Amino acid sequence: MATSRENLDRWYAFVKGKDPAALDAMLADEVVFHSPVVHTPQKGRMLTGMYLGAAANVLGNDDFTYVGEYLSDNGAVIEFNTVIDGIAIDGIDMITWNDAGQITEFKVMLRPLKAVNKIHEMMAAMLAAFQKGQRAS
Repeated sequence: MATSRENLDRWYAFVKGKDPAALDAMLADEVVFHSPVVHTPQKGRMLTGMYLGAAANVLGNDDFTYVGEYLSDNGAVIEFNTVIDGIAIDGIDMITWNDAGQITEFKVMLRPLKAVNKIHEMMAAMLAAFQKGQRAS
């Protein structure tokens, strides 16, 4: 059984490298994603992977940094900061892992409201581009 530290280090490696295969390997089949901009939980590996991949592209600019982490036996809360279009964004990722070290739940929270609105706009565009690319394949 992987430790929360090992699981979190794999997450950090994904955020740095943005490798879709690495993300897919980290997600449990039954994973649930809770977005700050989508009303309902997104269930399953495919949807969660699409949202987390889009988020990595939208948020993962040169200003993005993790600034704090809080670990439990099967999870972590990691705080991040970034700046997009002059908006300072503070957020947290709350991640839960199963015994196999796969992510079973992922929640994102953001502030301030101006940031949530900006991310909503950018995520909608990124997800539309992802979906268009999938239909073209």
